[in-house]
Amino acid sequence: MSNPRMSGPNTSDPITSNPAAPESTPAPEPAESFKDIFSEYEQSHSRKSEAGNQRREGTVIAVTADSIILDIGFKTEGVLPLTAFPPDKPPKPGDKVQVTVKGRDPEGYYELTRGKVERPTDWASLEKAFAEKSTIIGTVTGVVKGGLSVDVGVRAFMPASRSGTRDASEMEKLVEQEIRCRIIKLDVAEEDVVVDRRAIAEDEERAGKERRYSELKEGDTVQGEVRSLTDYGAFVDIGGADALLHVGEISWRRVNKPSDVLSTGQQIEAVIIKIDSDKRRIAISMKQLQPHPWDAVAEKYKAGERVRGTVTRLTDYGAFVELDPGVEGLIHISEMSWAKRVRTPSDVVKPGETVEAVILGVNAGERRISLGLKQALGDPWAGVVQKFAPGTMIEGPVTSLTKFGAFVQLTEGVEGMIHVSEISAEKRINHPQEVLRAGQVVKAQVLALDPEKRLIRLSMKQLVPTGLDEYLAEHKEGDIVTGRMVEVSEGRARVELGEGVVAKCRIPAEGAKEEDKQAELALSPSSSAKPDLSSLGSMLQSRWKSGPTASEAKPEGLRAGQIRKFRIAKLDPATKKIELELE
Repeated sequence: MSNPRMSGPNTSDPITSNPAAPESTPAPEPAESFKDIFSEYEQSHSRKSEAGNQRREGTVIAVTADSIILDIGFKTEGVLPLTAFPPDKPPKPGDKVQVTVKGRDPEGYYELTRGKVERPTDWASLEKAFAEKSTIIGTVTGVVKGGLSVDVGVRAFMPASRSGTRDASEMEKLVEQEIRCRIIKLDVAEEDVVVDRRAIAEDEERAGKERRYSELKEGDTVQGEVRSLTDYGAFVDIGGADALLHVGEISWRRVNKPSDVLSTGQQIEAVIIKIDSDKRRIAISMKQLQPHPWDAVAEKYKAGERVRGTVTRLTDYGAFVELDPGVEGLIHISEMSWAKRVRTPSDVVKPGETVEAVILGVNAGERRISLGLKQALGDPWAGVVQKFAPGTMIEGPVTSLTKFGAFVQLTEGVEGMIHVSEISAEKRINHPQEVLRAGQVVKAQVLALDPEKRLIRLSMKQLVPTGLDEYLAEHKEGDIVTGRMVEVSEGRARVELGEGVVAKCRIPAEGAKEEDKQAELALSPSSSAKPDLSSLGSMLQSRWKSGPTASEAKPEGLRAGQIRKFRIAKLDPATKKIELELE
């Protein structure tokens, strides 16, 4: 092609060649622009002229994660998949590589292959390609029922399932495109040829994974794209190899489902924590790239401090509370309430609930923090001694019943116990449920209090007026009263003074018999009379033979059931005790 500016007189300086022309007259534009020249160059290097049959030597310019860029002597570089090389022998810049030009990609780069990819020209070449399972070049001519029609020198059929596409729209894009494929069925007599494009891509993908596995090692930090999510983790593409990101390795914070924090297509950074070469499995972790949250626990959390956290999970023995991402403390079931015995943690807290607690202990080495929920509410026993001194009357609901008594709530977190014997003064109670029920509001009197053991003894019967109370109020010591002997024993007797009023009576020994007095006088050294030993001997002999006389026996009438008069010797309203003497 000639250039007008470089032939004939027009190539001279316009001022010299045309002196009459004014200086302001611009030079004439060349007859052909650079665009036209470049278009002509592109046509001379068109896909059809370069593809399929040009064997060239290329020089490696650069190596990327999945491709090799080569200088093949054209204006535009060529691209060769990295999978075309053995995983253990990747190329280096400057290496010489024999390649075949297949065509050009949408970005304008030449697509290359190491092997010579040819377009079959006859049935013999088709049979050879089929026998050797080699890759051939074909052109997609159209979409047909069930797949695509491909020109591989003869008309061939490619099933949709072997096209390497996901839907009909992608299949449409292949029409009039050159593709690499492999013959999977050949019947010369029937002129039946079936080709497969997907197998080529699978082989390249497999080779890429093999190469990628050989490059990776534990401890490497990798970039990846989330490919799919499951309940137990996420599968991540880390540059041609699949890796599993377990749900427990996503974050130091507890993650219930990967989908709560990850999405398909998301780009992530992770570290390889395990490679199983035999099973071709790679395990990665996102959280291992972050500082371990327990490293700062010892300095951040101290016993006695108040903290806030979220309940993450419940167990039979307590509730776990997240204080920071990856840092959990345990509220034991015994530390949940002052007021009642907690049967299950769910009675007090729920997962997801925010609670305030007090740190009871920190063990950073064992990664344990003990928390108290009830301590955050304050100890209800702090002012019990002043508020519920013995003798104080209280009123509250019955919280629970046992066979030995009933528990009554005095205030939030403080309970007292009414023993079964302190429920009623009128009758004997075998079980508290005979007269009480849970939730019933009762009145009682504080009998005793032990703050250290957190025990308060109560009595209901002390508040109920009885016949004894009235009797004590109406009498005083020295009064002469009448009562019935209900029980007589050696030196003691129980006397009923009225309904429900029972007193004790001491029965003194009667005065010695007159004979005893005489004997005592007879034997007394101070006596001026001479002792009459003969009469003393006769008296003792007579007592031995006949036994005690009537005067020595129990006073007449001191038997159960007899009514006698007594004098009140002692009356104690505090202990409600009465002691009598025979009148």
